[in-house]
Amino acid sequence: MCRHVAYLGPPSAPAEPVLHAPHSLVVQAYAPKDMRGGGTVNVDGFGVGWFADDGYPTRYRRAGPIWTDPALERMLRPVRSTAFLGAVRSGTVGMPVTEGACAPFADDDWLFSHNGVVLGWPESVAGLAEEVPVVDLLRLDAPTDSALLWAWLRRALRGGADPVDAVRELVRRVAATSRGARLNLLLVGRSVLVATAWSHSLWSRSAGAGVLIASEPCDEEPGWRPVPDGGLLVARSDGASTTCEVEKIAQPERTE
Repeated sequence: MCRHVAYLGPPSAPAEPVLHAPHSLVVQAYAPKDMRGGGTVNVDGFGVGWFADDGYPTRYRRAGPIWTDPALERMLRPVRSTAFLGAVRSGTVGMPVTEGACAPFADDDWLFSHNGVVLGWPESVAGLAEEVPVVDLLRLDAPTDSALLWAWLRRALRGGADPVDAVRELVRRVAATSRGARLNLLLVGRSVLVATAWSHSLWSRSAGAGVLIASEPCDEEPGWRPVPDGGLLVARSDGASTTCEVEKIAQPERTE
């Protein structure tokens, strides 16, 4: 499980929702308000990624609690980006606590995070893994459910799949074989953001001409709206304005 936050729109400062807001990602790491079966304390690592001035993602990840890193404040202070993603991690029992297991996962075009858990791992998603090239499996950042979801999604995107269709298909595929899976996904590109709310909380609000997405509202600004459970949110930016739409994928299956 994890908590995450993302932004798409005109240049904005990731330090605000990650570090400085009243209910920033740092606060959510040790005092989340909406549990829904998730970990109480997210101390098993963190990461922040943003699209830099050269148009490519820059990423910083560590395996410890976010509030113990003295470099993060200084690193983020000057950053302004049109798209960024931050996450704190509560590792699933049996999965490694390493830097490589922390979101965001990334390539030259995308940042990705998974807030949730794939139940029945790894047998429940063995069929999904069979569709990922062996070399990509050998190069997984870590032997975790989130890293596998990213590997499958990255393969689809590199093959030309539409990002919205690919995320929707991934959620449907995993939900069909992992009963009760929690699949809040965040995929952030240069001009598009795709997010799912699947058995965990997700909120959005307009942030000027951009849109801010978070597991829980990270500030007291008006306009925060919950993404309905089973919903898929798509934000698109042309640099001057950002549109945001929500559709329903399905109703997540409960195990409680």
